[in-house]
Parts: sequence; structure tokens; C-alpha cells
Amino acid sequence: QVQLVESGGGLVQPGGSLRLSCAASGSISSINAMGWYRQAPGKQRELVARITFGGSTTYADSVKGRTTISRDVGKSTVTLQMNSLKPEDTAVYYCDAGRFSMGIYSRMSWGQGTQVTVSS
Repeated sequence: QVQLVESGGGLVQPGGSLRLSCAASGSISSINAMGWYRQAPGKQRELVARITFGGSTTYADSVKGRTTISRDVGKSTVTLQMNSLKPEDTAVYYCDAGRFSMGIYSRMSWGQGTQVTVSS
């Protein structure tokens, strides 16, 4: 099993920046990708960004150009840096970890979620 612990949520003013971190522990060898999803009230959970352990990244169109996902291999930690935050970025952000095999992603674990609120 893989355990995920998130940190870094909070209240940010529009135009501000935020960094979210997710630390994985447990059966790290069973995963080869980690990512961040978000879920706003009344909406479906959506992918924000994902990074494979080979370094490939995927971003939602809504965050491209102002968001960077990165991975610290030694610490099994993934960081999401979000800039130019907008009120519509307000959501609970969830870290996930899983494995790509033959192009198919299988999720192994979700984090507990961290609230991000963008408001003046």
C-alpha cells in the first residue's frame, strides 16, 4: 500500500501563489506516477497535473502556463507550484499515486485532501 500525506493548502489572494506538497510512503516501488486533482463544491473531481517518475508531465488546460508539478526522487515527494491564482482555483486538492502500464493508469492511493481558497 502507498500512503500519501499532503501539505500546503490555505487561503490565498487572487494573483497569489501557493505550493502544495505530497509525500508518499509505503510500497513506493508499486507506483510510477503521482499527481494532483481538485474538487470544487458541486463539481466533479478533475486532474490538475500529473508527473511520471520518468519526468513526463500532464496539465489541465485551465492551469497550463501558471502551474508546475515537480518530483523529488530521493524524498518520494511531489510538489505543485501554482501561480496567478484565481477564485476558480478554489477547491479541495487531492494527491494521487498510481501506475501506468501499457498506457493505462491504475490509481493506488488518494491523499486526504487539502483546502485551497482563493479570495480577497
